[in-house]
Amino acid sequence: MTIQLTFPDGSVHEHEEGATGLDVAASIGARLAKAAVAVKLDGDLLDLSRPLPRSGAFEVVTESTEDGRHIIRHSAAHIMAQAVLDLFDGATFAIGPAITDGFYYDFNIGRPFDADDLERIEQRMAEIVRADQSFSREEHSIPDALGMFADQPYKTEIIESVDASEVGGGDAVTVYRNENFVDLCRGPHLPSTGRLKAMKLLRSAGAYWRGDENRDQLQRIYGTAWESKKALDEYVERLAEAERRDHRRLGNELDLFSFPPELGSGLAVWHPKGGLLRTIIEDYSRRTHLSHDYEIVATPHVAKAHLWETSGHLDFYAEGMFPGMILDEQTEYRMKPMNCPFHILIYKSRGRSYRELPLRLFELGTVYRYERSGVVHGLLRARGFTQDDSHIFAMESQIGNELQNLLDFTLMVLRDFGFEDFEADLSTKPDKYVGEDESWEKAESALRQALETAGLPYEIAAGEGAFYGPKIDVHVRDAIGRRWQLSTLQVDFGQPANFDLLYASGDNTRERPVMIHRALMGSIERFVGILVEHYAGAFPPWLSPVQVALVPVADRHIEYARKVADSLAEAGLRVEVDEADDTVGEKIRRAITFKTPAVLVVGDQDVENGTVGLRLRGDEHERRGIEVDTTIQELAALAAPPR
Repeated sequence: MTIQLTFPDGSVHEHEEGATGLDVAASIGARLAKAAVAVKLDGDLLDLSRPLPRSGAFEVVTESTEDGRHIIRHSAAHIMAQAVLDLFDGATFAIGPAITDGFYYDFNIGRPFDADDLERIEQRMAEIVRADQSFSREEHSIPDALGMFADQPYKTEIIESVDASEVGGGDAVTVYRNENFVDLCRGPHLPSTGRLKAMKLLRSAGAYWRGDENRDQLQRIYGTAWESKKALDEYVERLAEAERRDHRRLGNELDLFSFPPELGSGLAVWHPKGGLLRTIIEDYSRRTHLSHDYEIVATPHVAKAHLWETSGHLDFYAEGMFPGMILDEQTEYRMKPMNCPFHILIYKSRGRSYRELPLRLFELGTVYRYERSGVVHGLLRARGFTQDDSHIFAMESQIGNELQNLLDFTLMVLRDFGFEDFEADLSTKPDKYVGEDESWEKAESALRQALETAGLPYEIAAGEGAFYGPKIDVHVRDAIGRRWQLSTLQVDFGQPANFDLLYASGDNTRERPVMIHRALMGSIERFVGILVEHYAGAFPPWLSPVQVALVPVADRHIEYARKVADSLAEAGLRVEVDEADDTVGEKIRRAITFKTPAVLVVGDQDVENGTVGLRLRGDEHERRGIEVDTTIQELAALAAPPR
């Protein structure tokens, strides 16, 4: 008996039944077999040592691919769990997945881990790697698996609370064993622990079991693993660079914003420079939307709970909403987690004709979401934030063109802020949803067509759509290669039905519009946080809160500096005169620290000749004796906004 395997190049190869993935890889070449960590059969990942169960599309997974790195990191998580259980008597372990660029595992040892613990764990992991223990896959019945993990309460809860198919398949669950360590897992894994070439533990933090604040608080250890020491070193350097760019640190250093503990978790206050930066971004957003046929609206921050019942949020999103407030003789009100029901009410405020569609409503609307304390992260994951939110009401026949225009608009805006590397996810129908299956299929098809027409690379995120519609999430990569999800475009057939929205058609029948939810920056707060990290605080001149710092050499030059500043301000430039009783060197260093795009120094000769000394950010030397008018022209051109 033989099986037929179709290779990526389309060629078909026969192999004896029972051949393993490693056998097939070796038949292709010794170098490929050495680099292999797993194989794919019809898209399913399998261990190298596992006999191939059938014919199908075959691919070797090597260590330097994303799938390969995922397997490396998943194996590293198992090795870390083995090390922790070896070192800490009575330790229990929960879950340990591979994640982007790394892995983690959750443990309960009765106390937090400290730095010495992490060092010991890493040393024990190195011993396990040197021992080159084989990973072996086993299948067990659920009762047998429960007995195997009888002293591990988190593992037994997993087995008891999920389908067998989620932990192995059929009536059995799979475990992986290396020597005396066994873990519940679907795999695949590296052939042996010795194949883990480069790993490092990064930090530990508290994490609630199942993400529930009412359950056990566990201790999560994060680590990273790569296919080579070189790849690991490069990643550690990227981590260090990311730390240098952390928006929370730079926000403090640049005096942009802060997070006073008196406010509560996930809430920021904006200092004058940060407030100005935010205003520049919001003004750009208003100006750009108005020039693209949007109409600006404004809505309140709270509404009766009944509105959220009609929209479905209280059924599908209640955990993300703040608790209700009882007002107006026992009427419950809720702070808004989203702006869409308010925009729906504006649409519904009077009869609508097909001649008005598409109707594009835009708001910089502040919303409030009850993010768990464990996921709040500066401006990037806040509890109160302002969305550049739009809702577009259109005829079904207009959806294709509207989505295409929206994608073009989205990419234009992101490019204006300096992003050029884009990817997308198309999120499809989740398990819990509203609306008809046929409507979902139409919406997903329209979104897919828009992506393909735009030539935007995308992946399918199966089941990740919102409860009221599928969506496109646009991702960007920043200056150090990190991927950020920013813009969202979402087709919604459900809410127009929930609120009985109608319009008069050309033949005077009553038809239901389709609704598109759309946010480009996502939230102003998060967008600022991403921009701070993307630019490391050195914003392009058009975005910089202060574009020009004027430095008088001595007090007698202050009056002249103020006159130059007035001329710059009249040309639309944002200017500060540093009148502090400091040396010129200290003033220049201060301007450089605040990453000001241009520094002008004025002294005796400048007062006499009507000139300035100019140093642009990044230049090592100052240009002396430049006429003020020439300087204004140069700086105005440098600081011109994109549109």
